[in-house]
Amino acid sequence: MSGPETPITLLIVDDHPVVRDGLASMFARDPGFAVAGEAADGAEAVRLAGELRPDVILMDLRMPGMDGLAAITELARRGSTARVLVLTTYDTDSHVLPAIEAGATGYLLKDAPRDELLRAVRSAAKGDAVLSPPVAARLMSRFRAPGTGPLSRRELEVLELVAAGSTNREAAAKLFISEATVKSHLLNIYGKLGVGDRAAAVAEAFGRGLLKPGSSGHS
Repeated sequence: MSGPETPITLLIVDDHPVVRDGLASMFARDPGFAVAGEAADGAEAVRLAGELRPDVILMDLRMPGMDGLAAITELARRGSTARVLVLTTYDTDSHVLPAIEAGATGYLLKDAPRDELLRAVRSAAKGDAVLSPPVAARLMSRFRAPGTGPLSRRELEVLELVAAGSTNREAAAKLFISEATVKSHLLNIYGKLGVGDRAAAVAEAFGRGLLKPGSSGHS
C-alpha cells in the first residue's frame, strides 16, 4: 500500500456536468478519496457500479431516464456492496423515505458544507447511516408518533421472518432486498407499534393479532 490507508473510491452520479466536476475536484484534493468514475443517469450508474465496484456512490435523485430512486432499488436487487449516499436539493418526505427504504445509507443536501460532505462519505464507507440534520429531524418525528398507521405487507413479511428467528441479513436475502432496507422496515415497525426492539415488536404484533402462531412459514 502506498499510504497509511487505502483511499475510499467514489462514483459520482448527477445529470449536471458542473455538479459532477465540482464534486470530483473537491474529492480529488483529498488523498483519502479517489473518484473512480462519473455517471449522468441511473442506468449508467448501475452499469459503472458493477464494473468499478466503488465503496460509495454519491447519487442525485432527479435525473432523466432512470432516476436515483430506481437506480438505488436496482443496485440493491443486484446485491451491490457500494454504500449509496443520496446528495440532493430536496428534503421532503416523499423523497427521503423512499430513498432510505430502497437501501440508501444516507441522505445529504447539496448545500452541505465541504467538511460535512467529506465526513459523511467516510461514515457511509464504514456502513454508518448518514442524515443531514433537517432530514434526521423529519425522520425522527415520523417514528416518534407511536401506533400510527397499519403495517404494510412488506413490513409484515419482515416481521414474520424476524418472529421465525431470521437475522436482518437472512431476512434481506429471503425478500431480495438490502439489509439496510430491512433495518428501515424495522424502524417503521417499531414506530408504528410503539416499541423499541425486535422482541417487543414481535410480542406486540402477536398481541394485536398481526402475527398468528405458525404464520411465519414454520408450521
